[in-house]
Amino acid sequence: MSVYQKTIRINTLGKGMTDVTHHLEATLRDSGLRQGLASVLCQHTSCSLVLMENADPSARADLERFLEKMVPENTPWFTHTMEGPDDMPSHIRMALTRSSENIPFAEGRLLLGTWQGLFLWEHRSIPHSRSLVITIIGE
Repeated sequence: MSVYQKTIRINTLGKGMTDVTHHLEATLRDSGLRQGLASVLCQHTSCSLVLMENADPSARADLERFLEKMVPENTPWFTHTMEGPDDMPSHIRMALTRSSENIPFAEGRLLLGTWQGLFLWEHRSIPHSRSLVITIIGE
């Protein structure tokens, strides 16, 4: 077994999803490994990772609207608000989703489904620079 690791930076535009599948695919190519597991960790507590529909953006928009309604900003009983009204909601949204994903690969290709993509989901209103640690384990 071999391990290849790389940290990448993703600049977000504020709330919304950024497709990072191509970054994972490029890191897998750079690793030279043919089969194994690709792991991605988002090193932040106010954004998350999600495997989601990558063909029709309305599926992602519906998910974003759902979570906005489930965890609204300006909730009067939130006390963690030093960074603004999106502060605590962004942490809750991250906790309800995922901070890491593991995707198997074979023959040097991610084994994603036909309509799956990996997205960095920014939960904060303003743009941020985010770090993703990609670890490729395999042979």
